[in-house]
Amino acid sequence: MPTEFFAKVSVFCFLASYFVAFGLDAARLLKRLPVARWIGLVFGLAGFAAQTGYLLIRGRQENLPPLLSSTHDWLLVLAWIIVLLYLFLTALDRELAVGLFLLPVVLLFVGASYLVSKQPNPLIAGHRGLAMLHASLLLVGIAGVVVGVLLSVMYVVQHRRLKQHHATHPGVALPSLARLARWNWWAVVVSVPLLTLGLGSGVALGLTSQEAGAVLSFADPIVLGHGVVWIAMMSLFVWLLTTRRSTGKQVAALTLWAGGFLLAILLGLQVLSLTTFHRGAKTSWRERQCKVQSAECKMQSDQMGVECRVAFFTLHSALCTLHWPSDGCVSREVSA
Repeated sequence: MPTEFFAKVSVFCFLASYFVAFGLDAARLLKRLPVARWIGLVFGLAGFAAQTGYLLIRGRQENLPPLLSSTHDWLLVLAWIIVLLYLFLTALDRELAVGLFLLPVVLLFVGASYLVSKQPNPLIAGHRGLAMLHASLLLVGIAGVVVGVLLSVMYVVQHRRLKQHHATHPGVALPSLARLARWNWWAVVVSVPLLTLGLGSGVALGLTSQEAGAVLSFADPIVLGHGVVWIAMMSLFVWLLTTRRSTGKQVAALTLWAGGFLLAILLGLQVLSLTTFHRGAKTSWRERQCKVQSAECKMQSDQMGVECRVAFFTLHSALCTLHWPSDGCVSREVSA
């Protein structure tokens, strides 16, 4: 029964639940409503359960863990971790207005999952264990950066409220500035080494996946974008470790810039390029599929007459170009 129920769950189901939870949390800015807070928590739990079931069904359909099945699932796992953090912090202190900061990011990631492909990554054919390590390290590292960005936003908001003497706004409670600054520092210091290990394992994965025909192109915009992001985050990391008199406001501002740039690169390149994974690997996979189809085509055409052979090659070339539109596909078939 649970499997049949979750098989009918769509992304829109838990996206709508998180949107309602965020709306109820936002209502606390206008009036203190304990009932609305509980209802919002119920919607958050319902969305979390639906998202968990959706990811389990997706993993079973693809016969892969959600971290490896596609970018679509990877973004949903990242959103799932942030929702788990939201529920945990809300359970610890129901007065904290963490939903106002965490749930918009959840809505962003879940919404972005609509715009990326659900096709598996061909790089995992080379080394599945290394691919799992790469995806896990990147997931935890990026989640840490997201937490750092949200803590920075909380710091800026709390600093402004204290300056305007509105820190005791009814229904909205935030940690102290000192605590937010300390948490922000640790979020950056922990996440950057994980990002470094994640990118390093990604390079190793690309180099060891050549036997599977999925060659990683280091000129790919996504690879270059992640490299630029790593440089920005590493600069912030070194600055935090070497600067002894940094203020919480400086740390928050730099984290917002570096972390915001990371999120823009992470989502922007994936969505705008409309590719699931690294372009070089995807192109190589298409070419390999085209070669296999061309070989099958030639074997079948040997049993046909000359006129049928010409017609068959023409039709297959059109289908190959439609499904695998890589350069040189048709020319390779004709030469065969």
